[in-house]
Amino acid sequence: MSQLPPDYRTVEIPAERIPEVVEVDHLAFASTPDAETQALLPNRLETGRTMAVEAPDGSLAAVHGSHAFTLPVPGGQVPCAGLTWVGTRPDQRRRGLLSSMIATHFERSIARGEPVSALFAAETAIYGRYGYGSAADDARVKVPRGAALRDVPGSADLTVRLDTLDAGRHGALVERLHAAAGAGRPGWILRTTDPLRARVTADPPAWRKGAEALRIATVHDAGGDARGYALFARTDDWNDAGPQGVVRVREVGAVDAAAAHRLWAFLLDLDLTVRVEAWLLPVDDALLQLLVNPRVALPTVVDNLWVRVLDVRAALEGRRWSAPLDVVLDVTDAQVPANAGRWRVRSTEQAGDGTWGSSVERADDEPDLRLDVRELSAAYLGGRSLEAYARAGLVEELRPGAARAAAVAFAWPVAPVCSWVF
Repeated sequence: MSQLPPDYRTVEIPAERIPEVVEVDHLAFASTPDAETQALLPNRLETGRTMAVEAPDGSLAAVHGSHAFTLPVPGGQVPCAGLTWVGTRPDQRRRGLLSSMIATHFERSIARGEPVSALFAAETAIYGRYGYGSAADDARVKVPRGAALRDVPGSADLTVRLDTLDAGRHGALVERLHAAAGAGRPGWILRTTDPLRARVTADPPAWRKGAEALRIATVHDAGGDARGYALFARTDDWNDAGPQGVVRVREVGAVDAAAAHRLWAFLLDLDLTVRVEAWLLPVDDALLQLLVNPRVALPTVVDNLWVRVLDVRAALEGRRWSAPLDVVLDVTDAQVPANAGRWRVRSTEQAGDGTWGSSVERADDEPDLRLDVRELSAAYLGGRSLEAYARAGLVEELRPGAARAAAVAFAWPVAPVCSWVF
């Protein structure tokens, strides 16, 4: 564990000290508590998984927490520690507190049998030095009203229902459709606790920023079954040219192409608006495929999940491969010595879906690739290329062709993404 300054100590936070954690978070992220908003949002921090560094006077100098997630990975799923609420008081910085907290997080996650950790990075320059790799991207789009979509069979047979979002009436439906919409997509983490589920349907007035109350549009088949949903709010904005409203989409999910087409067609045709803005979409989202003129979306690609492999064997054996593989990896890992060294990664049986199983064991053979755990973690969800890293000098290819073979096997045909920020 990273050494703390004298008289500082690591403590586990009981429920009664959660308000102190919240206070440190507000100081670290330069935010002002809103009593009304706080009252509407349940505490998301989990006891037993919320930690802090205590200063000599007993106050909290730095904090972090984690969620017990199941991370969808290519062809499978693994336990995952979702790192969150990482913050240090501004007057306690540059004392090694973050390094100590990361070490604590790693030790506790490994002890719980969580072979990977994942996070959303507030600052992207921070977490690479601890072995996290940028493993997924998301697309943020601004699509003008009336943008044409290509036809999809079955879309015209679906109906849309519009309602004001109500957590009690709609919460379970949203979670069911969210899970179905992301089935088979690496990184698509489900909301595992009531406070996390409550946050997606929360609508504090302070969050609206001039928009209406949160609405929900659901798409239904002829039998009335829901096939998709969108959570959104419109702004009421005008100028001399007329209405300038914007449709702000918080979350959207559809179980098939027809439902996706019907949802987006509805959102792109709302009166008194000029465009639709959406975020946290997969980079291969149906909308980006359906637009007749994709340039009008003005997509911005932003880093999404950062992943950290904590147990090489368990993590790699928890996923499947897109092609046969037999490669010896020489892994460096400054924070988790048990990961360091040579690992032989081989494909095993081929399943009916065409993917291969995974076998990972210690090796004495000469390595084919030498890489840091950061690049291994980035490639883990199938959205980053080890060949690209080799071309950039971040992976050393010791056997000709090894980087390409590994890149093909690690790759996955569905882009990884997490559709909500934890």
